[in-house]
Amino acid sequence: MTSEHATPAADPAAELRAAVRAVESGERSAASFYHRPEPPRAPAPQARRGPARPPAAEAAVPVPDGLPGLLAAGGAPEALAPRVAAALGEDAERELRADPWRLLATPGVAPRQADEFARALLGDEAGPGDARRGQALVGWLLERAALAGHTALEPGRLASGLAEHAVPEPEEAVRTAIEEGAVLVFRDRDAPLDGPAAEGEEAEARLLVGLERYAMAEEGLADGLGRLRGTFVAPGGEAAEGWAAAAAEAPSPSAAELIRAAGEAAVVTHTGGEAARAEPLALALAAGRLGLRAAVAAHQPDGRRRLASALGERAPVEAVTVSGLLEGREGPERDGEGRFPWDLLVVVDAERLAAEPAAALVESLPDGARLVLSGDPLLLGSAGPGQVLADVLASGRFPRVVSRTPDPGPVGELVSGIGVGELASVEAPDREVVIVPVADPGEAVHRTVQLVTESIPRAFELGAEQVRVIVPAHGGPAGTRALNAALKARLNAGPGAFGGFDPGDLAAHSPAPGQLRLVRVVEADERGLWVEDEDGRFVVPRERVAETLRHGWAVTAHQAAGLRWPAVVAVLPGDAAGALDRRWVYTAFGRAARHLSVVQGCGPALERAVAAPPAGERETRLRALVREQPQAPPAG
Repeated sequence: MTSEHATPAADPAAELRAAVRAVESGERSAASFYHRPEPPRAPAPQARRGPARPPAAEAAVPVPDGLPGLLAAGGAPEALAPRVAAALGEDAERELRADPWRLLATPGVAPRQADEFARALLGDEAGPGDARRGQALVGWLLERAALAGHTALEPGRLASGLAEHAVPEPEEAVRTAIEEGAVLVFRDRDAPLDGPAAEGEEAEARLLVGLERYAMAEEGLADGLGRLRGTFVAPGGEAAEGWAAAAAEAPSPSAAELIRAAGEAAVVTHTGGEAARAEPLALALAAGRLGLRAAVAAHQPDGRRRLASALGERAPVEAVTVSGLLEGREGPERDGEGRFPWDLLVVVDAERLAAEPAAALVESLPDGARLVLSGDPLLLGSAGPGQVLADVLASGRFPRVVSRTPDPGPVGELVSGIGVGELASVEAPDREVVIVPVADPGEAVHRTVQLVTESIPRAFELGAEQVRVIVPAHGGPAGTRALNAALKARLNAGPGAFGGFDPGDLAAHSPAPGQLRLVRVVEADERGLWVEDEDGRFVVPRERVAETLRHGWAVTAHQAAGLRWPAVVAVLPGDAAGALDRRWVYTAFGRAARHLSVVQGCGPALERAVAAPPAGERETRLRALVREQPQAPPAG
C-alpha cells in the first residue's frame, strides 16, 4: 500500500477520482484498479428440448474432503459444506484456511457468523481491522445491494456500511478492495459530483464501485444493444411498403405507431398497462406475415400461456419465456455462434428484466435483428440487479412508443390513477372494486378467508383457485404464511404429510429469484413432491421442497408481478404500512382482471404511499453506458 493511501488527512473520494483519471489518461495500469470487463458471450448452442419444465438444480460442486471438518472446527455446521463448496468451488477448504472471512461469500451467512468462524480458527489474530475482513465485507455489502436491485454503489455508501460492522478505517478498506481487484470502480459521467462545472472546467464525475459480475452484464448489454443498432439495415422498396401497409392495418393507433417504429429501428421501447399488451402482439403478427422470423417472450409461464392464447395456434410467431430461452428449454436451435434465428424478438414484462439475463438475451440475437422491449415502468422491478427497461428509456437513445390504450373498467381506472399518484374512488356498479375495512390482523385474516372461499366465488361465479391473495410480506400475523395456513385449513385441510404439503394443495414453486410457477400438489414418492400445472407434471426433489416451494393461495406482490387472475384480494394490515409504496400498490391492484377486494387495515397510510414518489431508486450504470455508445449511422 502506498504512503499516499495511508495518509490519514487524505480525501478518500478525491484519491479515488484522481486514480480513475490516471487510468483513463494512461498514467496508471488498469489491471488492478479500473477494468472494463469483456462482455458476456452467448451460451453454447443448444437444441430445443421440448415443452417448458422447471429448471434443474445447479450441478453440485464436489465437497472437498476436509471442508466439513474445517467448518466444524470453526463452529459452523458441517451441513453448510455443500453451499460453501458451491460458492467457493473445489478450492473452498484452501481458501477458508487462508481467509476465514471468505465464508461470507456463501449465501445466507451473516457477518457475525463469519466473525465467529474466523475467531475460532485464528484466535486473537482475528481482529475487526483485518484487511481480509474488510475486503470480504465489501463484497458482501455489494451482494446485499444486488438483492435490492443495485449493480453498483457509491464508495461513501460502502464505507458507511463497513463502519456499521466496526471496520476501523472503512474508506481505506474500500480502497484496498479496489486495488486488490476484488471490486471495480467507475466514473458516472451522467452524474457530476458537485453539479455543472464552471466554464472551461471539467466536472468531477461521481464514482461508483461494483462487482465484476454485474459490471460485465451491464457492459455486455450496452455493447449488445449497440451491435444490434450498428448492424441493422432499415428496409427500403417493397419491404418498406410492407411495413407501411402493416401499420395501416393495425388494430389501434398505438399498435400502428409501434409497427412503424419497429420497421425503422433495431431497438424500440414500448410502455403501457395491461391492455397495451395487445400492441406488441400485433407487431409480432405483422412481422410474421411479412415473412420475418418473430417471437415474443414473457417473464413467467403464465405470461407465455396468455401470449400463446392471444396469438392463436396458427400464428407464425412463437411464445416463450426468457428463462426458458436462456436455459435451453424453449425456443429454436441456436446457430454455430449461439444465436437464435430470429429477425424480431419482442420481450413483454420488460420491467422484470434484470441486467444479467438481459445481456445474455441480447447476445443471443443475430446481427441485424430487431428487439422490442415492452413493459410497464410503474410496476415493481426485477428480482435481480438492474433496471433494464427504465435505463434504456432514460438513455434516450432508442425510439419510444407510449401506448394510448387505457386499461378498461373500474379496476383499470383505479390502477391508472395510482400510477400518477392518485387513490381515487371509482364507480363500480357491479362491485368490481370493494374496500373491506378491518381493525387488526386477526380480522384481516378472517375477512380474507371469507372473501376467497365464499363472497367472491358466489358473486362472480369463480372457483377459489381463480382468486389470489396478495400481501406485502411472508411474515407477520397477516403475511403469506398466516394466510396460507388459514386458507389451507378451509380449502384443503390435511396433516401436511410431506414437508407441510398434501395432495390438492395450491403451491408456489420458485426455483430461482424472480421465477414463479403456481402449481397443485399431486402426490409424493421417494423422489420428492409431484406437482402439476397447465404445462404438465414434474417433481420437486425432496431436498429442494423446503427451499423452493411455498403454499400458493397467498403470495407477495413481488411474486405476483407478471401474473394475473380473475379476482385478487389485496391485504394491507396495519403493520405493513411501512412496506407500502406506489409501485407496490400499483402492482398488487393491477393483478386483478375482473374484481379487486382491498382488505384495508392501514388507514390513511395507503393514500400517503400512493401520493409519494416511488421509493427504492436503483443504482445502476446501464443508462450511462448506453449514452456512451457511438452514434454511428446504421450499417448499409
